[in-house]
Amino acid sequence: MAPVPPTLVSCGTLEEPLVLTVAWTGIVNTIPPKTYISVRPQRHSYPVLRQREEFVINLPGADLARAVDYCGVKSGSQVDKFKEMGLSPIASHQVEAPTIAQCPVSLECRVSQIIPMGSHDMFLADIVNVTVDESCVGADGKLLLSRCDFLAYAHGSYFSLGKELGTFGFSVRRKKRPGKSKKTFHTPKKKEK
Repeated sequence: MAPVPPTLVSCGTLEEPLVLTVAWTGIVNTIPPKTYISVRPQRHSYPVLRQREEFVINLPGADLARAVDYCGVKSGSQVDKFKEMGLSPIASHQVEAPTIAQCPVSLECRVSQIIPMGSHDMFLADIVNVTVDESCVGADGKLLLSRCDFLAYAHGSYFSLGKELGTFGFSVRRKKRPGKSKKTFHTPKKKEK
């Protein structure tokens, strides 16, 4: 399946942060909101993920393509990836695992189940908080993908998401009636100090 989101998953603590690139991730349920990451047991962060049972999925913009690649090929046992890539760990709202300040969207997660799958173990998790950079949210409360400039990964290459071609259901949607709109809510992303 391609493309996939190359995410920066942070774990550990604010004092001892770890980060790894994970592309095996996605949403598995809406109510309650659930996600997963799949991680090889050989990864340096694996024991920390297993022991602490929480992590943050940080969605990077195209400006972080180098950091995403670096954090996917370098081991935290050999280098401080936060320091080397100039990433800033900041306190999360609901978990001890840090959030990455430079990422426009972050999902704080608590592990509910670890499922051995073969080469990887799946960490099934509840999404307990979502933070979004305020500059990526329109007046209507919708996420402005053009401002987030998220990365996509397909067949060994990184891509910036392209232009919008339509929204879900646009092929059958009736014209909107004046005065009807939905409101969405988000937790604003903390600004780096």
